[in-house]
Amino acid sequence: MRRTERHFVTGPNSLWHVYKTVPFWKVARNFVVIQMARYTPFLPMKNWLYKNFLGMKVGEHSSFALMVMLDVMFPERISVGKNSVIGYNTTILAHEYLIEEYRLGDVIIGDRVMIGANSTILPGITIGDGAIVSAATLVHKDVPAGAFVGGNPMQIIYTAEQMAEREEKSREQ
Repeated sequence: MRRTERHFVTGPNSLWHVYKTVPFWKVARNFVVIQMARYTPFLPMKNWLYKNFLGMKVGEHSSFALMVMLDVMFPERISVGKNSVIGYNTTILAHEYLIEEYRLGDVIIGDRVMIGANSTILPGITIGDGAIVSAATLVHKDVPAGAFVGGNPMQIIYTAEQMAEREEKSREQ
């Protein structure tokens, strides 16, 4: 189950209320920083930009591939643990604007997590330590630690125990 805060609006759809929920200049600054980081090949620089300008928590040696798109409005609600890899063109959202409401939720990505290219992570999600998210996955619910998940919608392909068993068998061969 995703953990999001629901905020109801009246009148036009919630996106029309965007600058009542987040300041315009914050969005503009975040957009510029995110676009610079999307194109730079320098991993330490990306992490520095994310921590110092966006208020994100980024663990040591975590890597954001080219074209990763972070939430422009609420990037401070995203945290990534140590030594994780966020794959090419992945989108990480901490908000969603709907017709009659908008929702905000923290995204917590653990240590040693691998997220494949072109994945989308929705607000209010926790991805446990050591998890693997296959490419092009829509992460719409929590991922248990050590699990291998994939698909749209996401499904558990292997649990942590099954992954350990597979690794043990491959070592024996």
